[in-house]
Amino acid sequence: MAELEGLEFGKSDFVLLDEVNMEQFMENLKLRFEKARIYTFIGEVVVSVNPYKQMDIYGKEAIDAYRGRELYENPPHLYAVADAAYKAMKRRAKDTCIVISGESGAGKTEASKYIMQYIAAITNPSQRAEVESVKNVLLKSNCVLEAFGNAKTNRNDNSSRFGKYMDINFNFNGDPTGGHINNYLLEKVRLLRGGSEEMLGSLHLQKDPVNYVYTREGAASTTSNNDRSSHRAVLSALQVIGFSKEEIDSIYRILGTILILGNLQFETDSESVQVVGSEAVSHIAGLTTTEPDNVTKSLLYRTVATGGGEVIEKGHTEKEACFGRDAFAKALYERLFCWIVARINAVIEVKDYNPVLHGKNTVIGVLDIYGFEIFDNNSFEQFCINYCNEKLQQLFIELILRQEQDEYQREGITWRHIDYFNNQIIVDLVEQPHKGIISVLDEACLTVGKVTDTICLESMDAKLGQHPHYTSRKLTPSDKTMEFHRDFRIRHYAGDVTYSVEGFLDKNKDPLFQDFKRLMYNSSNPVLKEMWPDGQLSITEVTKRPLTAATLFKNSIVALVDKLGCKEPYYVRCIKPNEMKSPVLFDDARCQHQVAYLGLLENVRVRRAGFAYRQPYARFLQRYKMTCEYTWPNHLMETDREAVEAIVTQHGFQDDVAYGHTKLFVRTPRSLFTLEQERAALIPILVLFLQKVWRGALARMRCQRMRAIYAIMGCYKRFKVKAHFWEVERRFTNVRNMADYGKSVEWPTPPAALAQFDSITQQLHRRWRARQIVKNIPPSDMGEVRAKVAALGALSGERKDWGCGRPWERDYLSNVRDCPQTSSNFIRISKELRNKDQYNQVLFSGFCRKVNRFNKSTDRALFITEKHIYKLDPKKQFKVLKRLPLESVSTGLSITAGVDQMVALHTSSQDDVLLYIQRGELCPNQDRIGELLGTLIDHFTRSVAAVRRSSDTVLHHYPSWSNSPYTAWRCVGSLSC
Repeated sequence: MAELEGLEFGKSDFVLLDEVNMEQFMENLKLRFEKARIYTFIGEVVVSVNPYKQMDIYGKEAIDAYRGRELYENPPHLYAVADAAYKAMKRRAKDTCIVISGESGAGKTEASKYIMQYIAAITNPSQRAEVESVKNVLLKSNCVLEAFGNAKTNRNDNSSRFGKYMDINFNFNGDPTGGHINNYLLEKVRLLRGGSEEMLGSLHLQKDPVNYVYTREGAASTTSNNDRSSHRAVLSALQVIGFSKEEIDSIYRILGTILILGNLQFETDSESVQVVGSEAVSHIAGLTTTEPDNVTKSLLYRTVATGGGEVIEKGHTEKEACFGRDAFAKALYERLFCWIVARINAVIEVKDYNPVLHGKNTVIGVLDIYGFEIFDNNSFEQFCINYCNEKLQQLFIELILRQEQDEYQREGITWRHIDYFNNQIIVDLVEQPHKGIISVLDEACLTVGKVTDTICLESMDAKLGQHPHYTSRKLTPSDKTMEFHRDFRIRHYAGDVTYSVEGFLDKNKDPLFQDFKRLMYNSSNPVLKEMWPDGQLSITEVTKRPLTAATLFKNSIVALVDKLGCKEPYYVRCIKPNEMKSPVLFDDARCQHQVAYLGLLENVRVRRAGFAYRQPYARFLQRYKMTCEYTWPNHLMETDREAVEAIVTQHGFQDDVAYGHTKLFVRTPRSLFTLEQERAALIPILVLFLQKVWRGALARMRCQRMRAIYAIMGCYKRFKVKAHFWEVERRFTNVRNMADYGKSVEWPTPPAALAQFDSITQQLHRRWRARQIVKNIPPSDMGEVRAKVAALGALSGERKDWGCGRPWERDYLSNVRDCPQTSSNFIRISKELRNKDQYNQVLFSGFCRKVNRFNKSTDRALFITEKHIYKLDPKKQFKVLKRLPLESVSTGLSITAGVDQMVALHTSSQDDVLLYIQRGELCPNQDRIGELLGTLIDHFTRSVAAVRRSSDTVLHHYPSWSNSPYTAWRCVGSLSC
């Protein structure tokens, strides 16, 4: 709040002064300036003093401190008034405007930039891309408009030579959606400085501004800004806004044309006027993409139409040529500036807006316009600028001072009337039809014949001589501060200003010859052509005299005031502390003069005589009802006014308030601060209470939802289980009669709760299928089936072809088809061995090749019974070469993963036998390794009761034999008994 600052910084609200007089006002203003407190309130008006230095009060922390706060909650700041305008716009859907006023050099432009930055910072919290784009263009437009519309003057390094009013459009969320810029009275130009050598060369320019007439005056003084970085910033801003490369190039070409135009010189050759040097004309033609002859013709001649419709060319005098050149240069710059503003408006304007779809479109206007000017030599520009400030002061008077009194009278509040100066009389002096100064100027411009500035001054003396705020040397001959036939004086609200009438008429009427307009319209550059649409008319078609500059300016200012008048205004009144641009010097006389013409003291008197704060009863009650036991949470009184009275009485503020018909009026912020303090202390307690109640309600709602969720989940799970059972039953009803017993039937996807049950069910079905299949197998084939199953489990897919698809003969040596020549001999030998060793079953027999440790091989025959393994020599009538008990090879056997028939029998005595099983004549490509493996596993599985019934055979890598290219796999488990 304003009172939060210590007393050592002075009063942060001028309403709190002990006495309202100029001495105390200036003393407080100076103290705050010296203490680096550059902002001070007058109620809701912010008084700003230019500090002439960078201050660390505009960062993110400051923005967060003022966001969403009331004016009185924080020390005075631009952010406070910006936030107040934004809240009024967003909460009450009220169009608002911020009027920044003050004289040149008081800091208006910087204030408008800080306000724009604050609005940009507090909007679009969701970071929507389209809104960010609008904000970026709005901010960048300031940089561009400053570059082309501000100038360095003897009073200000960055003086606004044009007025700018920007409307920012907001949607119902309070996010910017677009905007519109109006510019007023572009006066002077500030051309580029800081361009690259390459760019300057393409424009036929030199780097030193002293070389050009139009920039020579300000070139000698040093600038506080870095020209090159400023130029880059402007170029970047143009690109961000959306200017194309061709458009930016056209802007530079126009600027180059203007500079070269200023250096054009004319000379009189006998009776005609000529341009000195043809190179400049060629450069202008090249930059404007026109013909050099047409440029020369436009500079030296004027095309006029006679009364009979005849068109003639009239040659200029040297003076007329110089006048036309300067008028052309100024018009070029003015058209360029207006075109830039129009291009920015085209980018930022609200597009496709529909109130039904997008809600109410509200506006915040920001006015940054030239301040009141009093120079040693005041001309037409100062006259227009000061007239604008008179209109704004009139608006300030109407909306702040007079409305204060009107509101108190409407509300039935009695207070001491304050007389104030109403400057309507000065406004009428300037703009009154048929009598005002502008009317006199326009009449002189329209008069046929030679009318000079002196004649115009005499006309003003005749018509305005009795006006109390107008005088001239002729009317007051004793006043030697004015010159005869030249000066007149207006007694403005800000003080007396003496104007020199010289140049008034030339500046008021359109000084640009139509030849220049047609020259630019016929340019090959589309940008230039777009800037000069009136050039398409021929000389015979141009009949209507254009409005004068003063009338155009008056119309635009009247429209501006009307636009501001329909909005809720907020004011920033800027003060310039000294002429030296010093951060420590406070010129009392200079500042006192500004305080007087800004009407600040009258504003304080109104606030003090009246009330600093007023609020409708309902809104006041809504904010402070928690501070009174009779109004919280809702009052039972007949009216809101009675409830407000209860609050005021409980806090003892009866003597500091007044009750209007619809509003409560509080005289001093101190009472409001007390209420705010108590409210701030109660808010955390109320918040905790509301949080407790709301959290309880949320917990109960969550509990009810959870119960409903679990009930629904339970029913749904039961339904899914039943549905799964029904689906399984439907699909597997007829599997007993199917050829594959349901193998081809696809199982339905089970719910999560039945995942394990589904797995068990599928396993049961597979076992049932196997049982059904096994039941149909003849007993004689069961041994082969068991052996194949054993081989399948042992190999686990490691061997691609292991003879599963063929019948297993087992005893191949006794098979006549496989061994037709030796089968009879083997049968005889096998009978002898049966009688000798008493075996009952032949597990396997076949030819093989035995490989020894020296990698030598010999043909042998392998004969395996349930008791022994025999190594026979087929070449010696199957002579038994070696007999090993079958139990001795229970350690295991190894085979490879390829298609070869290699097998290694591992004995307990580590006397391994390496064999290569040979294929017989029954089928040359038979793989008998799988048959040998399956037969042995099946035999050991059934013969050893201690081994589990399900085979746990595992294949693992076994080291290869020395010098062998094979990779061996050991089959262990069922043989390791």
